[in-house]
Amino acid sequence: MGSGGRRIFIGDVHGCAAELSDLLSLLGPGSSDAVYFVGDLVARGPDSRGVLKLYREIAAKGVIGNHEARLIEVRRARARGEEGPKLGPSHEALLKELGDSDWTLLESLPLYLELKTEELRVVHAGVLPGVPLRKQEAWALTHIRSVDANGKASSEPGVESWAAGYRESPHVVFGHDARRGLQLHPAATGLDTACVYGGSLTALVLPKGTKMPFPKDRRDLLVSVRARAQYYTTPGFT
Repeated sequence: MGSGGRRIFIGDVHGCAAELSDLLSLLGPGSSDAVYFVGDLVARGPDSRGVLKLYREIAAKGVIGNHEARLIEVRRARARGEEGPKLGPSHEALLKELGDSDWTLLESLPLYLELKTEELRVVHAGVLPGVPLRKQEAWALTHIRSVDANGKASSEPGVESWAAGYRESPHVVFGHDARRGLQLHPAATGLDTACVYGGSLTALVLPKGTKMPFPKDRRDLLVSVRARAQYYTTPGFT
C-alpha cells in the first residue's frame, strides 16, 4: 500500500496492461490515494480489457480520449444500422472483444475532471487557450495539439503545443501528444510518453492538497516504466 492521500495522474495507456501493472506495482496506490487517467485507455496495445480490469480494481477515475470517443461513435452508429467512421483492425477487434461492463465504463467517462483543492483540470488532449471551459468544443478537448494561424484548435502538431501558450488557471493535466512526449509547461503537464509505440508509461504523483509545482521541480514527481515492446507504429503517433 502506498503513502496516503496522493493524487496520481497516468498518461495514455492504449491497451498496455502489462506496463500499467508494472507502474501500479511501483506506485502502490492505497485506499486513500486517487488515480486519474488522461484518456486513451484502450486500442492499439495488446490488452485493452486488461487495462479496464485494472482501472476498476483501483477504483480509478478518468476522462474520455479520442480513441474511446471513436469506438463509442461507431458502436452507436452500427446499432442504428449505419456504418459510421472507418476503424482500423485494432478498433474493429475491440468492438467484438469488449463486454457490457467495459462499454458502461467507457461511456461513463467525462470530457474533463476538476480537482478544485489542487486547482487542476484533467482533459485528454487539452484546451484552446483564452476560451472559457463552457465554450470549449468537445472535439478540441479530445483532439487539440496546437493552435492554427486562425486561432482555432488543430489536431496537427504545429510549431508548438497549445500548452506552450496556455497561461491560465487551473493547471491542465493532459495526454494525446505522443510525438512531443513529456511536456512540462508553466500551466500544463502532458503525460503521453508513447508507451504503445515503444516509449514509456508515465505517472505524476502529487501529494494531496498540493498545488502543481514549477516545471523544474515537477520532474521529481514523475514515475515511469519502459514499454515491454513496440506494439504499434504510425507516422506522427496519432
